[in-house]
Amino acid sequence: MRGALGGPRVLLRRLREIMAEPVNAQARLDRIVVLIAGNMVAEVCSVYVMRADGTLELYATEGLNREAVHLTTMRAGEGLVGLIAKEATPLALADAQSHPAFSYKPETGEEIYHGFLGVPILRAGDTLGVLVVQNRARRGYNEEEIEALQTTAMVVAEMIASGELQAIATPGADIAVKRPLSLKGVMLAEGVGLGHVVLHEPRVVVKNLIAENVDHEIRRLETAIAEVRASIDELIDRGDVVHGGEHREVLETFRMFAHDQGWLRRMREAVLSGLTAEAAVERVQSDNRARMLRQTDPYLRDRLHDLDDLANRLLRRLSGQDLVARREALPDNAILVARAMGPAALLDYDRSQLRGLVLEEGGPTSHIAIVARALGIPAVGEVETITTLVEAGDAIIVDGVAGEVQVRPKPDVEAAYGEKARVRARRQEQYRRLREVPSVTRDGVAIELQLNAGLLVDLSHLHETGAEGIGLFRTEIQFMVAERMPSTAEQQKLYRTVLDAAGGASVTFRTLDIGGDKILPYMRAVEEENPALGWRAIRIGLDRPGLLRSQIRALLKAAAGRRLKVMFPMVATVDEFARAKALAERERAYLERHGHALPTQIELGVMVEVPSLLFQIDEIARAADFLSVGSNDLMQFLFAADRENRQVAHRFDSLSVPALRALRVVARHAEAAGCPVTVCGEIGGRPLDAMALIALGFRRFSMSPASIGPVKAMLLALDAGAVAKAVTSALDLKGDDATLRPVLAAFAARHDIPV
Repeated sequence: MRGALGGPRVLLRRLREIMAEPVNAQARLDRIVVLIAGNMVAEVCSVYVMRADGTLELYATEGLNREAVHLTTMRAGEGLVGLIAKEATPLALADAQSHPAFSYKPETGEEIYHGFLGVPILRAGDTLGVLVVQNRARRGYNEEEIEALQTTAMVVAEMIASGELQAIATPGADIAVKRPLSLKGVMLAEGVGLGHVVLHEPRVVVKNLIAENVDHEIRRLETAIAEVRASIDELIDRGDVVHGGEHREVLETFRMFAHDQGWLRRMREAVLSGLTAEAAVERVQSDNRARMLRQTDPYLRDRLHDLDDLANRLLRRLSGQDLVARREALPDNAILVARAMGPAALLDYDRSQLRGLVLEEGGPTSHIAIVARALGIPAVGEVETITTLVEAGDAIIVDGVAGEVQVRPKPDVEAAYGEKARVRARRQEQYRRLREVPSVTRDGVAIELQLNAGLLVDLSHLHETGAEGIGLFRTEIQFMVAERMPSTAEQQKLYRTVLDAAGGASVTFRTLDIGGDKILPYMRAVEEENPALGWRAIRIGLDRPGLLRSQIRALLKAAAGRRLKVMFPMVATVDEFARAKALAERERAYLERHGHALPTQIELGVMVEVPSLLFQIDEIARAADFLSVGSNDLMQFLFAADRENRQVAHRFDSLSVPALRALRVVARHAEAAGCPVTVCGEIGGRPLDAMALIALGFRRFSMSPASIGPVKAMLLALDAGAVAKAVTSALDLKGDDATLRPVLAAFAARHDIPV
């Protein structure tokens, strides 16, 4: 390094000594800037720290006016220092004062300095501050000097991240690293949870930053890279579709990045500057993360996750840890934070200590959301970069009602949410007292309330809620949490256990609804332009009849001596249902020929979720023993709006005129054919929406356990005849696509109906 005294390795060793000295934070920081200035042969070295309000504050300097420390501040984007913080990239200038972003701070006395080199102080891609060196002379800074200062900034980042500098912060100007954050996501499961962060895949904490032997660290890095490459190649060459939930295309992306020469070169350069192999991986990935977080291209932002995963694999190799983190005992009041999770991973945790779940990915209809609702765990999804914004043990609040997350909340915010949780608990107790009250409207209309389920743990809610049965049992969850395809015997065991747990209550089993966004981990994913409209559900069952026959046989055996209700998902034509029904009849006949006991009654139904059935509704109502409206997919297909796409998911209202008219078609024609019909989509579990459905003529609903109480409280106060008149009048009069939500809300308010 030109002009440096002893080079970056000497500087890092001296920094390590200063970090170990028993001095206060200000004294330590003052010694650090003196050391850096001397090593870089610079007249000035300054450290600016990001505050919680987003401004940068001068925390220490060698060469500028010492009285400016803790007085000089600037906004992110203001001046050269603010520009570095905003862009998260180094800036080297021979004449700083000629740069258009230069901002003069008279109290610092920096007007006599021209040469300028500044680098962001980064940790996990988050900007914690800026480290600057300046010279009187108009001089350039070479790549080696920039690299050395970036390496030094990593050590300063760890000092800031430790919270040590909070002790010297100006009153009311907390440092940003521990600032409270209010983050917005989407609601996955209702409820409010207060607790402390537990990372699902804990980041490898790099404690040793400074290398003792650079050659040894280079060898360690290259060995780890080779091992990671070999492990990825082996998985792909072996033909495994999945390893721990990773699909082939994910592994192919890992392989591409693992062989990227630019990425590898930057890590080697970081080691040569004096860092350990682990610290080099972390520093390069922090730089990558800082740049990619500022990208607007969604493809590039998605690639950030791939690089994060690959860097984590490399760190685990270097530290000797397993590629898959071990599950440790959860602390009290744990809030689980993850980028993404499958339902099996969530079920691995001790649910008695789990108070909430926060995900970077995962929408309201994902299987992890379904499982969280079944377990009664408040959950919020689509919270961008949450895994890099929190540390293990941070205080955190999950608001599953509003879809919000509070990180390191202030005492008044925590107190407000604590009260919100207590109010919710009192309301839940009121709902529990309605458990034995018959579900009958004020004018005597009986409404049947059932549960959606998919796990054995769901069955306990039958008694807790007073539900009359299971209106939708999602059989695919058993397949999704298994490491291999469940055998017919394993399926039969589960279905028998479900029927036993339900006692005499009705259970409606939905056959495998896989494909689309529900890819089984051990089955090869089919590349499709639009998976939601592709090869899924009954289409797979009819094309791979062995899979459907195995499931039907398991259901028939499990229900021996009992009533069996089975429905087929994603049916688009009457012919598809006829083919599925014929297959089920062949399985029944086979078991009868071989002397197996059979169910006392077999009912086969159809999920109405493809709009084409609306134009065959009379035929399908005559052919099927019952219908179930899958409103989630029906609304998605009706409005051509992907429910997982945040830009369009809420663009169309389920209480709009076209939506309600479509649902009215189903209710009227099913009633005319004498075919029982149940609504098992999400709208049936929302009190205002359920009120509209009752007005249309629906009398059976299946919903999450948490929805039973609110919906029952609504219908007990409802006059079904009166709301039917109001809705019919509004639907017949309105010719546009206006929503009836305000009409229904006003009706509920006038009649004191809790919605």
